Amino acid sequence: MPRHTHRPGDSASGWRVTAAIGAAALLGLTTAGCAGDGSATVEASQGAGAAQEAGAAEPNPLRNAYFGDLHTHTNFSYDAFLNGTRATPDDAYRYAKGGTLTHPAGFDVQLDAPLDFYAVTDHASFLGMLPALMDPARDVSHPAGPLVADVVSGAVTGAAAAEARRDIRAYTLGLSQPPHDRDVVRSAWRETVEAAERHNDPGHFTTFVGYEFTGSPENQNLHRNVIFRGSAVPELPFSRLDSFNPEELWAWMDRNREAGIEALAIPHNSNGSNGLMFRLATYAGDPLDAAYAETRNRNEPLVEITQTKGTSDTHPALSPNDEWADFEIWSYRIGGGTTPSQPDGSYVRQAYLNGLRLEEESGFNPFRFGLVGATDNHAGSGAPSESDFFTAGGAPQVGSSIPFDPPRADGRLYSASPLGALRGASGLTGVWAEENTRDAIFDAFRRKETFATTGPRMRVRFFAGYDYPDDLADDPDLVAQAYAGGVAMGGELAAPGDRVPRFLVWASRDPSSTPLQRLQVVKGWVDGGEAREQVYDVACSDGLTVDPDTHRCPDNGASVDLDDCGFSEDAGAAELRTLWTDPDFDPAQRAIYYVRVLENPSCRWSTWDAIRAGVEPRPDLPATIQERAWSSPIWVAP
Repeated sequence: MPRHTHRPGDSASGWRVTAAIGAAALLGLTTAGCAGDGSATVEASQGAGAAQEAGAAEPNPLRNAYFGDLHTHTNFSYDAFLNGTRATPDDAYRYAKGGTLTHPAGFDVQLDAPLDFYAVTDHASFLGMLPALMDPARDVSHPAGPLVADVVSGAVTGAAAAEARRDIRAYTLGLSQPPHDRDVVRSAWRETVEAAERHNDPGHFTTFVGYEFTGSPENQNLHRNVIFRGSAVPELPFSRLDSFNPEELWAWMDRNREAGIEALAIPHNSNGSNGLMFRLATYAGDPLDAAYAETRNRNEPLVEITQTKGTSDTHPALSPNDEWADFEIWSYRIGGGTTPSQPDGSYVRQAYLNGLRLEEESGFNPFRFGLVGATDNHAGSGAPSESDFFTAGGAPQVGSSIPFDPPRADGRLYSASPLGALRGASGLTGVWAEENTRDAIFDAFRRKETFATTGPRMRVRFFAGYDYPDDLADDPDLVAQAYAGGVAMGGELAAPGDRVPRFLVWASRDPSSTPLQRLQVVKGWVDGGEAREQVYDVACSDGLTVDPDTHRCPDNGASVDLDDCGFSEDAGAAELRTLWTDPDFDPAQRAIYYVRVLENPSCRWSTWDAIRAGVEPRPDLPATIQERAWSSPIWVAP
């Protein structure tokens, strides 16, 4: 009978995020134990909180792992404000540093451990307009003002409030006169920038000035978060009121770059783009070309692969042979209710494969993205923990994770819309950087030495080279050797002649989350003009070995007790690492490789809600989840 332990953070009230051994610590080599046997441990060094007390560390040429969130909203975002959020950018940064924040529903939220970097990314369109409409001291008026007042004050409830929200949304989408006052937007933008400047503390806590561009033609999501490198920012952000076309956003970014203002854009929720995010045509429908690819790669080196509105790695319809493809799938257009979003053109893995094919056929690749994760929380506070997940509406999620009490007049126990139940507790961005400063972390963004997690602070390292020795995975100097003899995640490796590369794959668990189950390498390549993919298990927990025929680890026996969400404590690994060679490598083929790390199963947030409420979990939702992390890819070119 497997032994179980309760996940840290199990509390009926309040909120906490569990922390790794040290958010700012180097993923160190362990000389004891063998890779994959679960007995190895990670050398512990001081974490972000300890570093803040001890003073900033010297830059580490072998780079440290830092964790952060580049996508959160405050009261300056119209949708967050309508949901009751009154947290300011200053409040959001204090929260990220470990402070307490009062949720709109009235309870306090706080991180167990601070993050290392953070960006407030409010919607540029109508930035700060709704708070201004409600401020009697400001001379701002608009036809939507009375509707906003009715919703905010609670003067209208139920169906009337829902209708009012729809009307307000019509204004904000520009379907009628939009509530946009440039002076208000300029003031809110200035406050956003000043808050980031106040809280930036080089060596301890890094802030980035940012905002969200929300182009959505017919609710086909083309949203981007724009992140500035430093203090140099434009007078006003480029928003969908300027254009829905992201190519015009890139042109604006290029003009800013010529003026000394450096930034990058991060697409998010491609899963809800109805195929537009990665379609093989320009916004106007013209064929892609090398100039398009160069412009996109210059301005969009990263893509957000996971967040509260689902995962954008891949879809079962696109990856039918990937057993783990059906994970936190959001099948609808973002902001479009239950209007379906087609998978084709909407997922990152397919974009990687199409990029390889374009490069093979035409010599250019517009889809060379590194990977990040974020929360997209709309309460000024991220919520990446399944055990204490909350939305802007609070927790538990009545009508989504637990039944209405009493049931609705029509007998419904749950909301007719599936969207609330599909939200998830995700995610975070990890970077490998020399120090916790804007320049060092932004440079990591640029070289794509980034990884994404669904919330736990797992650490992932991924290298490829041709001269790695057989004992590299056990060498005390392995990180230095890996850098010197190859490329890290985000890089490209040229394939000289018939030589076969070796891949160093390494991950360590978040000690406050469940143990690791397996390491996988996802490969994409082009064969005869067709893009293909394969998932290889490369390291197994508990001393198990990969089947050479199926490329899969055996089941390690991990389980979850659905009565109290206890999970197996006698299965899984604290660390997995291996030196892997692709058994099907062809030096004449262009290929891409990235790592996926899987934890043992644990309870999904909806199950946590049900247990705490004393009700049965919804039978139509997954009871458990396998938290995961993804590395940025390595491209291999013939």
